[in-house]
Amino acid sequence: MSGPVAIEGYASLWGRADLNGDVVQRGAFAESLARTGAAGVKMLNQHDGRAVVGRWDRVEEDETGLFVSGVIEDWSNEARVAAHLARAGAVDGLSIGFQARRARREEGLRVLSEIELWEVSLVVFPMEPKARFQIVGE
Repeated sequence: MSGPVAIEGYASLWGRADLNGDVVQRGAFAESLARTGAAGVKMLNQHDGRAVVGRWDRVEEDETGLFVSGVIEDWSNEARVAAHLARAGAVDGLSIGFQARRARREEGLRVLSEIELWEVSLVVFPMEPKARFQIVGE
């Protein structure tokens, strides 16, 4: 099977320390998303700015975290490989690329209360181990 792949999942989860010691507070993305919407958040492969592999149609905060849904396209070799890896279950992680606007130190962790979200990448090893996507509609 080839062609675009619809995916959805959580790119960030509220209140969980990731492997880098960052904790995202609920509401941290609100201002950024109000300015850019989903269209302003790029879908990259492994945080590589030269590897735009699809588009996010929904990027929104809910009670669990930052929910995303979109499509891995087939417009480039990199995108086709990402789609094949997703279908094979070899890649299912999500990771955010961002700038911290407001953060504080708390018990050795960096608590992020305002984030400028640039991109959500498909990754092999997410910093937040539970930040995962699944294929929908196949």
